[in-house]
Amino acid sequence: MTNLILLSDEVKSALSKGKPIVALESTIISHGMPYPENVKTARKLGDIIRDEGCVPAIVAVADGKLHVGISDALLERLATEKGVLKVSRRDIPTALASGAIGATTVSGTLIAAHRAGVRVFVTGGIGGVHRGAEKTFDISADLEELAISNVAVVSAGVKAILDLPKTLEVLETKGVPVVGFQTDDLPAFYTRKSGLKLVARADSPNEVASIMKAKWDCDIDGSILVMNPIPEEFESDADIINASIDEALALADKKGVCGKEITPFILAHVAKVTGGDSLAANIALVENNARVGAQVAKAYSLLT
Repeated sequence: MTNLILLSDEVKSALSKGKPIVALESTIISHGMPYPENVKTARKLGDIIRDEGCVPAIVAVADGKLHVGISDALLERLATEKGVLKVSRRDIPTALASGAIGATTVSGTLIAAHRAGVRVFVTGGIGGVHRGAEKTFDISADLEELAISNVAVVSAGVKAILDLPKTLEVLETKGVPVVGFQTDDLPAFYTRKSGLKLVARADSPNEVASIMKAKWDCDIDGSILVMNPIPEEFESDADIINASIDEALALADKKGVCGKEITPFILAHVAKVTGGDSLAANIALVENNARVGAQVAKAYSLLT
């Protein structure tokens, strides 16, 4: 894939100098937030990561290349153009071959980060087993990629719209360590706790970095999930969130929304029901993840 991955000059320089890099997905820009909040958030995440002494690297597809680190011009295109593809593992070959512009999901970003040698990736929440998957078989490709890509993923937990217990079961089967950052409870994106206990905990970036090094020094491939709860002041009421998700799922079923369209549909409905509070929470949690992710990347760079 070497000739298909395009590193920005900043990322290329950081790799050659051993400077820590933090990967960022681009679906949050194209499909997760409205304009101009998406651009403002992307730039703020970059500032947070740089303030911690690391280099931010947004991943996206454009002009037949998988970009690791993007220009301001490409950022604007991702934020404003209509028909930006949502690119997961399945979609990378066709997106590259067609020369289309695409925003990478968690799985798509993991592929690029792993192959570029970027060891930390920050996102909002990971995909997983959808509710009702026993009938629909709707399971995110994120889980497959987490099992094989050597990247630590910092998130605010599993997206609350999913079946959390089943998602944890699949992660266990895939051998993906799920580490609570200063918590013993699985965060559920908008809320700090889900009631599901985790088997591993780390209370500092150094502890996370040590887990990363131990795993990969043993040649055990796959990611490490670092579950970082949303800041307490931005936590949502669990009953309101769950009720709005249930309502959105019923609407999606009625309208025939399925596959990769269901997540943005549900998130948009939740944002409408909460009067925009969920958008503010989304921004706050991903900023918090960027800060922790950068600290983890810096700690890991000192061990390698």
